[in-house]
Amino acid sequence: MFISATNLKLLDNVTVEVTFQDGKVFQYDMSQMFNKYPQLKTLENRTLFLSGHLDPGGYGIIWNDELDFDAMSIRESGTLVKELAPTINQIVGLLIAKAREEKGITQSQLAKLSHIDQADISKLEKGVGNPTLSKISKLLDALNCDIDIKII
Repeated sequence: MFISATNLKLLDNVTVEVTFQDGKVFQYDMSQMFNKYPQLKTLENRTLFLSGHLDPGGYGIIWNDELDFDAMSIRESGTLVKELAPTINQIVGLLIAKAREEKGITQSQLAKLSHIDQADISKLEKGVGNPTLSKISKLLDALNCDIDIKII
């Protein structure tokens, strides 16, 4: 299952800090990739580096039309610096995304089955939406599954 990036901090030099849906925060020094991808060396321009932002899906960092970098590469090769407790919205989003993927359906297909906008499903799965219980119930019905919530 793909875990998208939810937050980006641009640190000193060319180091990025990326927070993922599951609360794990990774730092990555982009200069490690300068030899493999010489175009990334342009990030030494501080103004360009500071213009970086997450793409709307949380799949990567975008600096301009020609320069981007995959978020999963940062997760796989970066340094884990902390783990934040995921919010209830992030937990529900991950559970919905996992159930949807296990059923082998796309967000668009789930949107048709649940009568909920695909954009809303995307936000929910990324943990950035604020779904009502009614919306969650519609999604679970469309997926023909339940979420087990344990109170501790």
